[in-house]
Amino acid sequence: MPAGRMILAEDALLGMLFPFWQLVIGLCVLLALGAAAYRLAARGPSRMTTALLVTGAAVVGIALLSYLTGGN
Repeated sequence: MPAGRMILAEDALLGMLFPFWQLVIGLCVLLALGAAAYRLAARGPSRMTTALLVTGAAVVGIALLSYLTGGN
């Protein structure tokens, strides 16, 4: 291999299947998230409000932490 060239993929088949596996994993995550949201909504509005407040606080906290640490 000439100097200065990088090997981008060692296994062509794995390189072609990689996006497929990302799709499968993404669909499984969406299915689990949908089931969890359905169960949470079935428990009632007070639990849903609490879940939204906790999630919102987590998002704001992560954004603030990222800003303070200088992550771009």
